[in-house]
Formats: sequence, structure tokens, C-alpha cells
Amino acid sequence: MYKDIFTNLGLSQNEAIIYEYLLKNGESPAGIIIKKTPLKRGVVYNALDDLIKKNLAFKKNRNKIAYFSPNHPETLRDFMENKEDEVKKAKKTLEANLETLISDYNLSSKKPGVRYFEGEDGLRKMLQDVLTAKETIYTYADVEAVVKYMDKINQEHVRQREKLNIKKRIIFVDSPFARKYLKNYHVNVTDSRFVDYKLYPFSSLMQIYDGKVAYISLSEKGIVSMIITDQNIYQMNKSIFEFVWAYSKTFDQLEPLSADRSKAQ
Repeated sequence: MYKDIFTNLGLSQNEAIIYEYLLKNGESPAGIIIKKTPLKRGVVYNALDDLIKKNLAFKKNRNKIAYFSPNHPETLRDFMENKEDEVKKAKKTLEANLETLISDYNLSSKKPGVRYFEGEDGLRKMLQDVLTAKETIYTYADVEAVVKYMDKINQEHVRQREKLNIKKRIIFVDSPFARKYLKNYHVNVTDSRFVDYKLYPFSSLMQIYDGKVAYISLSEKGIVSMIITDQNIYQMNKSIFEFVWAYSKTFDQLEPLSADRSKAQ
């Protein structure tokens, strides 16, 4: 009757059977539990020990016989809260070691590690990875696409980046809008340069950091992101970025934009 509830809470099948028996029958010696349940002697004793460790049952000895009783069902709530704490700790441990695991996987499989993310929630997860960067992040970006499709998310991201003092070099597509928007854009952590949109048009984002290359595709159809972890791909894109950076223009080097060079707003 209750076995499925208990197993859903995290008890094993054997623990659930015995805990349900104890709840319905109260204090019982192990011998009776063995007779009244379909479990073998060794299994019963192991399950009883585990229930005691989880504070769901307790044992009393009388006349050299061990009697087992269930603790109040309220202890199930405590058990679940402890499980939740354990899961949170395990998640933090996984997140702290995930990049090493991915790196080992990539080395052993000899394949680039690729992770895909969809929609705004996926984008936030991807940007959280960017915030783990230990080096200056190299970025290509079209600020108009950013403002149009992910303005709020980007504002959250750049505030976190500024708080963590993570530096970025960003090559932007030049336009009147970009110049106005970026004039004082988080200059403490952002070094901005520009390329002519006619010569080098793009409307997505690319970020290069810590052996990874991250892409964000922005359009009316939605937001799709991905992170590629591969040292060769990272190094090639980093070298190309440094080449483009050397020939891109700072604010001081920009010439006035004529009307025909302005992007459609």
C-alpha cells in the first residue's frame, strides 16, 4: 500500500517493505518480520540496520531478543530534507569537477565536447559557465542583436561579470546604435573595438575562454547556445581573434558613419 511512496522517497524496496510492516504492526522481533515478509533473514537484518541509520526505526533488547519499532512518520520529512541537502552538496561537487570530467572524456574519446542549450533558461546556464573563466574572455558581438533578443539576460550577466572582475575584449559590429550604447559600457571590465559591418557582417555571439568556444545564435526563431570544449578549436579561434583585434578600431579611431553605412534600426 505504501511501498511505492517509500521507494519514491528514496528507500530501497527491502527497506520499504519492512518499514511498511513496522508501521502497520508496531514493535516486532526480527524473527516475526522474517516470517511475515517475503524477505530472507540476511536481507531483513541489513534492511533493519539501514532503517535505523536513517532514523526511521529503532531497536530495543528484551530478554536477549531484539525488537524493532518504527519511528514516527514525521521522521520521513527529516529524511527527505537530509536527502535534499545531500543532493545539493553532490550537485556542487559535480559542478566543481565537471570541467575536469569533460576534459578527461575529451582526451579519452578524442572528440570535442559539445553542449547544447535552448531558450532563455539554456542561455543563462551557458553564461554561468562563461562566468567561470580564469582568463580574459575574447568575444564577437552584435550589440543590436543582444539588446533585441537578450537584453535583460545580458544586463544580469555583465553585472555578475563586473562583480567577479572578469575581463572581456569584445569586437563589436559598428553602427550608430552600437557607438551610442557602448560609449561607457562597463569600461572597468570591458575593452571594446569595432569592425565594419559591411566587410564583416555577423549577428550572433562568440566567446573564447579557458579552452572553450561558446556560440549564441539569436533570431526571431529563438535562442540556441552551445559550448565546444576542445584545445585545438579554442587555440585556432583565439589566434584569429587576436589577429582581428589588432586590425579593429577603438572608439578614438572610429570615423563618422555616413547614412549608407548605418545599419537599419
